[in-house]
Amino acid sequence: MKNKVKKRFLFFLCLAAGLMIIALLAPYLVPNDPYETNPLVLKAPPCAKYPFGTDKFGRCILSRVLMGAQTSIFCAVLLVLITFLVGTLLGVLCGYYEGILDALVMRLADILMSLPEMVLAIAVAGVLGGSIVNAMIALGFAGWTTYARLAKSQVLIRKKEYFISAAKMGGCSDLHIISFHILPNIIGPLIVNATSKIGTTMIGFAGLSFLGLGVQVPMAEWGSMINEARAYLQLTPWAVLFPGAAIVLTVSVFNLLGDAARDLLDVEGCHE
Repeated sequence: MKNKVKKRFLFFLCLAAGLMIIALLAPYLVPNDPYETNPLVLKAPPCAKYPFGTDKFGRCILSRVLMGAQTSIFCAVLLVLITFLVGTLLGVLCGYYEGILDALVMRLADILMSLPEMVLAIAVAGVLGGSIVNAMIALGFAGWTTYARLAKSQVLIRKKEYFISAAKMGGCSDLHIISFHILPNIIGPLIVNATSKIGTTMIGFAGLSFLGLGVQVPMAEWGSMINEARAYLQLTPWAVLFPGAAIVLTVSVFNLLGDAARDLLDVEGCHE
């Protein structure tokens, strides 16, 4: 059972790594200039030169989907990493020290979590204006709360263990205890949570870009590509189909990776 779960995790990890490598190498993989307009091939169907067809400006959709992978994947991963670090740090400090810091941070988290995350992101992005940086700020505004609450609950459990008391009696500093005794024992569930959030964050980016609150044209991004093509969906369905399929495929891979990581952690925990 454990080997089966581990193989499943490694399989989806390889798929996710493959997608990230494709995104990284996108500038060298594109068959055409993703930003070059060509009035001679406006809304052209898929063909040998343009495997995914062209959009209303005659731009190669395959090239734009590949370049959009850089924006969609790496921005999501970067944002998840930032919110993971901020939320985990706040959660660990709140759980370890409690007191006023805990009360302030957790009440703020409660307020932010009481609002639908996407609605809050739209409101923040609407105030800040449309750009990739503002979209990251909008999505990260409440993104740290999940990690903070999870980290705090894990720390509250771990700091009551005998080995923490022994470390304190041995003269270890708080920084040493947090870094070498608490974090290694709570990092697993936090990483699983972060892995699962990549797909959700990617959908958030696509949603904000679709609404004109994220990546601005002509920059290639899957959500903005769908928004540009929706007006002529019946005439050129491939202009929506391929970036939409890229979102579904990528989000599914990262979601399945998160599920596999969770299953692996559960199996290893039961084994121990």
